Amino acid sequence: MSAFPGAEERAAPGPVLRKGVDGPGAWFDPRDRALGHRAFVLNRITGLGLVFYLYLHLGVLSVLLRGEEAWSGFLRLATTTAFLGLDVLLLAGLLYHGLNGVRVALVGTGILRDRQRALWWSAAIVMAFLLVWGAVRLWGQG
Repeated sequence: MSAFPGAEERAAPGPVLRKGVDGPGAWFDPRDRALGHRAFVLNRITGLGLVFYLYLHLGVLSVLLRGEEAWSGFLRLATTTAFLGLDVLLLAGLLYHGLNGVRVALVGTGILRDRQRALWWSAAIVMAFLLVWGAVRLWGQG
């Protein structure tokens, strides 16, 4: 008897299928996933994070309605190290989502369909450079 249902199917040789993993949890199972799938999942997560930030940003702008004193208080809070760290996290999400979107467009249109892995790593290097540059700029202003 196996340790979990479907273990024999998962151990069988052949193409990577979602052997033995069913239901909504299968989407989150990272085992035996290719780089393209992991990039897809992270793109979805960053997209949801950016939508959340959009609504949060609109809520923060409502502080302007309370006057100059309320806005100044918010700016004091927003320029703390913790909040600047959240800005760096936002920058990371923006960079990943945007650069991965360019990769998906180039692969999906067939322009560079056989260079998916190289494009992802190239985008990761550009993202790392821009993220470090942006973090230095953000923390330099705080």
